[in-house]
Amino acid sequence: MENQKTQTELIKDKIRLRYKGIDPERINVIPAKAQIENVHADLEDKKVAVYARVSTDDVNQTTSYELQLNHYRDLVNRHENWTLVDLYADEGISGTSLNHRNNFIRMINDCRAGKINLIITKTVARFARNTLDCLEYVRELRELKNPVGILFETEGIYTLDSKSEVILTILATFAQEESHTKSDIMNASIDMRFRRGIFLTPPFLGYDVDEDGNLIINKKEAEIVRLIFYMYLAGSTCQQIANTLEEYGFKTKKGNTKWSPGSILYILQNERNCGDILARKTYTPNYLNHKSKKNHENKMQYSVDEHHEAIVSRDDFLAVQDLIRNAKYKNKGFLPELKVISKGALIGFVIIHPKWSSFSAQDYISASESVLVDKHEENEKNQFVANEGDFDLRKFEVARSQFFETTHKICVTFSFDNILFNAECIRKYEKVKFVEMLIHPAKKLFAVRPCNESSKQANQWAKIKGEIYYPRPISCSAFIKTIYQIFNWNNLNKYRIRGLKRDRDGESLIIFDMTETEVFIPQSGQEMNIQNIEPFTNGPKKDIKAFPSDWASTFGENYYRQAQTKELSLLNAELDWNLTDEGITYSANNPLNVTSSEDLYINIDRIKKEQEISVDGE
Repeated sequence: MENQKTQTELIKDKIRLRYKGIDPERINVIPAKAQIENVHADLEDKKVAVYARVSTDDVNQTTSYELQLNHYRDLVNRHENWTLVDLYADEGISGTSLNHRNNFIRMINDCRAGKINLIITKTVARFARNTLDCLEYVRELRELKNPVGILFETEGIYTLDSKSEVILTILATFAQEESHTKSDIMNASIDMRFRRGIFLTPPFLGYDVDEDGNLIINKKEAEIVRLIFYMYLAGSTCQQIANTLEEYGFKTKKGNTKWSPGSILYILQNERNCGDILARKTYTPNYLNHKSKKNHENKMQYSVDEHHEAIVSRDDFLAVQDLIRNAKYKNKGFLPELKVISKGALIGFVIIHPKWSSFSAQDYISASESVLVDKHEENEKNQFVANEGDFDLRKFEVARSQFFETTHKICVTFSFDNILFNAECIRKYEKVKFVEMLIHPAKKLFAVRPCNESSKQANQWAKIKGEIYYPRPISCSAFIKTIYQIFNWNNLNKYRIRGLKRDRDGESLIIFDMTETEVFIPQSGQEMNIQNIEPFTNGPKKDIKAFPSDWASTFGENYYRQAQTKELSLLNAELDWNLTDEGITYSANNPLNVTSSEDLYINIDRIKKEQEISVDGE
């Protein structure tokens, strides 16, 4: 049937019929309300807010600030249907971030509350130099129940104009990039100043700045600075110093009598008090949020020694820095010092102080070498000669104890969290609660000897339940990083070492060869890429037990070589052990000439009395 239409054609006919529509005369057209996209053509009453801002609080900017405010007062007054709600002005605030722009935020909140329907500001850059912030606020204000338009006077943009968004986006982007460029220029300018020794001199306690930017000691304030340093050297905390300053009525640089521990610490760490200067201690990574960070060699720094007259001696200043670094480990000592054994079986061993973090791996190495008569002797190997009639054991090896169970074997485990001696180790020193730990960097040896609780180097390695002594982890956060560096260990791994104990004439020592280690590697997705280490077996759930790869081809040391191991030869019968030697103080540099305790207290009392007289005289 040629005349019969297909189903598809029938559907198309229906669509054509429907879209012919109805008679236009039957449709009533309701005209739209005329949209006024030009703010000046809008005759409705306007509740107007004016926003003004200057970038810095420099006195020279006050002129610009006042001119903006007066200009906009006149502009609003020229429009009969405009009513000025308020002048919202931020002075001394950067435009790249909305943080701390209190009046800006207050204005936005008033818009949300329906108090404003028009904001006038000079330029896009005055409103916000952050493109994202600018557009977000423009869109939010436009979508309010009572829309709020923004008039950017210089650019002639009114944000309720439908054509404004694209232009505004471009201009806001340019404003942000302008801020970026200005930030780069300012940083370059600061660099040039610093290279020529022209440093920024903000006001701080103890000094005034003359017309040429030179730091001149303020005698009255300098006495406060000295008191702070003397009290800290004498053992007072920052909080105790702050309390004392408030008690005696000492004033801050701004004339306040309220002191905080933070302000005390800032003074103690300010190198300008000893006559030096270090520029760019902090830097700003992001020019948009202006958040500063400590400069840990991220940016170039500049320093000058003896730049100006000092308030405190450099030695007192350096001593205070050492004390500050160790304060977080609750160090109650006066000043950190390294003790090295200079005689006996432990010659060259350095005593580890549990709470002193000031020393580097090189400090330990230098301290050890300072008492060794001939450093080359450390690497010499004695030749072993078998006596006639003895068994020839040259092809025999002494099997490593690490391949066997640890039960009844002396062990110590090192991790970045703590040092833990096993129960067998604790039992070897019967009823000993405190020990001293020593290290020989060249020989890679670690030793433990009993000591009294009163020793500055004492570590509590055992706890008591009833009459039984149990292992107690030793906190090692102050020095463990240095230990790992000396032995070239991986910070993520744990290391377990077998040891041995030797006794003679009432003296005893537990000693460990730190080159003979078992390694426990975390299983948390870590690849086995540690040099000369191969996995041996699964240890605890989170660790893989591993040994040095060169152990795979041997059971242990050659018998005759084992007979001369470092730890055994150290304690040979002919040598005077002298294991209780307290060691001598080692200093890599010339000893600091720190103000004596007697002089500290004399000066503290003097400054306090002078302040009392001064206050009474007022």
